[in-house]
Amino acid sequence: MSKLNHLSKPLIILLAAVSALGPSSMQILLPALPIIRSTYTVSSEVAQLTLSLSMLAIAIGTLFFGPMSDKYGRRPIMLLGLSITIAGSIACWLANSIEWLIVGRFIQAFGGAVGLVLARAIVRDVYGADEAARVIATLVMVMVVLPMLSPALGGELIARFGFHSVFVVTALMCVLILAFLSYQLPETLEEAVPFEGVKAMILTYFSLFKSRIFCGYAFCVTFVSVVFFSFISAAPEIMVSVLKRPATEYGYYFIIIPAGFMTGNYVARHFNRSLGLDRLITIGAGIGVTGICLALLLQLLGFSQPLALFLPIALATFGNGITLPNAQAAAINEFPKLAGSASGLTGFLQMAFSAVAAQFVAVIYNGTVYPLLLLMLGASVASLLFFRWGLANKGKPLN
Repeated sequence: MSKLNHLSKPLIILLAAVSALGPSSMQILLPALPIIRSTYTVSSEVAQLTLSLSMLAIAIGTLFFGPMSDKYGRRPIMLLGLSITIAGSIACWLANSIEWLIVGRFIQAFGGAVGLVLARAIVRDVYGADEAARVIATLVMVMVVLPMLSPALGGELIARFGFHSVFVVTALMCVLILAFLSYQLPETLEEAVPFEGVKAMILTYFSLFKSRIFCGYAFCVTFVSVVFFSFISAAPEIMVSVLKRPATEYGYYFIIIPAGFMTGNYVARHFNRSLGLDRLITIGAGIGVTGICLALLLQLLGFSQPLALFLPIALATFGNGITLPNAQAAAINEFPKLAGSASGLTGFLQMAFSAVAAQFVAVIYNGTVYPLLLLMLGASVASLLFFRWGLANKGKPLN
């Protein structure tokens, strides 16, 4: 364990902010997807690449930053990732074609992955297994504020200054966080893990996969994320095409979704010690499935107002907010000496599957909300099933 025995509240807020950069940089552009489609005269599938490929970049970044931080330390890799995010944001701002915009978004998101990986690893370095889950829940609860406000902020910026303005805001935010962390972030890695190259890194990841319980928790986290990212990737188009509302209005309804998630995080933090990780994951997963089923029922009954969609999904994300920090902490706890790699692999699975789901939603969209909700329901059920499978095989190695 790290020689530090706690993190200051200001530093936890800074870690939450850097964790939020990846999600915020994705979600701040969400209201612009229909505008990007018309501006560059491209199909919905091509415009969607600015979102889905940035998710893939985050997935790749988590694989890179995790092992690098285990070898070189959390602090230098954190600062490197932030610098890459700034470079990508500037590239997006200067982009004058859809191709360059997609490339810039990829670079921006790759750098933004550093916070998702290292904030959790830093917490695990400092705190023990049980306490880490509580602190991660606190971290995540603070972290969701920026993504919660990002679509509304993005909608206002886009309406007033055009969609390129969101990249200027993202770059400035990264510069400020980089400046603060340069002075405030200590090195929390006590003992470096030798990095022997890509082959050794792959072997490390395979060793993580040999744990059934790690796989159960990691894929629980993965499919919870698929639920969320499937919704945010399709909801802006549904607001315009199905609910007949302006794209900028999406940002204000969207606030309900992370508010539900943040409330779930609070519940997870408050009841972590009394109920334990596994019981909270079970409760949260059950609420997630219930919320999506309620959304489907309201649509079948003919309720086509935005609140009839957003409120049940907020209930589902409330459940996800209970599940996610506990499952993340449990996955990392399986390999405390490889916290960076375990966090990185979990993040990779989250974002890789979410990227595929986000692009798949655009492909199966048929002018109704049903393909989206059915995909979300399947992912929510899969999350619960993987958790139960891992729990049932606790302590048993894969054959």
